[in-house]
Amino acid sequence: MSIVSTPEEKNKIVGGTLYLVATPIGNLADLSPRAKKVLSEVDFIAAEDTRNSLKLLSLFDISKPMLSYFEHNQRMRGGQIVNRLKSGESCALITDAGTPAVSDPGQELVKSCIEEGVPVTSVPGCCAAINALVLSGMNTDRFVFEGFLEGNASAKRARLEELSGEARTLILYEAPHRLKETLNLLKDTFGGTRQIALCREMTKLNEEVLRLSIESAAAYYEENDPRGEYVLILQGKPQQERAFFESMSIEEHVAFYEENGMSRMDAMKAAAKDRGVGKGAIYKQLMKK
Repeated sequence: MSIVSTPEEKNKIVGGTLYLVATPIGNLADLSPRAKKVLSEVDFIAAEDTRNSLKLLSLFDISKPMLSYFEHNQRMRGGQIVNRLKSGESCALITDAGTPAVSDPGQELVKSCIEEGVPVTSVPGCCAAINALVLSGMNTDRFVFEGFLEGNASAKRARLEELSGEARTLILYEAPHRLKETLNLLKDTFGGTRQIALCREMTKLNEEVLRLSIESAAAYYEENDPRGEYVLILQGKPQQERAFFESMSIEEHVAFYEENGMSRMDAMKAAAKDRGVGKGAIYKQLMKK
């Protein structure tokens, strides 16, 4: 029998603990009673942007000492937070919206706490990636979270080419000013017929989910300006489009050709050609066994 803690037991603030508190992604009613209690009772709050967070906290009459924790100060500020936690203070980490540590510098603070033996717990709530996934109509049994594509157009294209054969549903984040470029890159690498759901303004008054092909999405945004932050949910590569060897290991791939009469060397060459790699990469993998 599973043991379920009572709200009183679970909501008790423990000194020296980091609380990852999920905040609304658009609808204020999504801030849970537990989140409000934790934010009201911890010793201090670390926030991605203290200005945005102060607005949120003021709406719930929560007033706590705050400090900023974001990408460009995470190394210095992270050490300060960990030291305060080790001295017995409690801290709530929040991001601008959603769950901290997801595509967010909070992940580094969590790692630091774990390394230093500082307890970490989560106060769950909204997560943009999961909200969009369940609204998309795509397969939710297996999925891959990629977050924001990094680098210049060439680096993004290379990464998308790596992902184009992925059979699982794929989740991407994108900003409005980069959406058109990303859709065109997706069309080039995934093909225009692959299905995509573009989710924006989730939980807000103007929430919108567009479910269409990549090609249609690219054409739509040539005529319409993107607005708001986007979560893109991409269909995994359909079974009928997958190459016969995609479910095979390199060893199985080479063995397949050998069983069909090829020499070991020719089988390695054929497998390398299928996979778009040099024969040396195949040989190196086989030698590991």
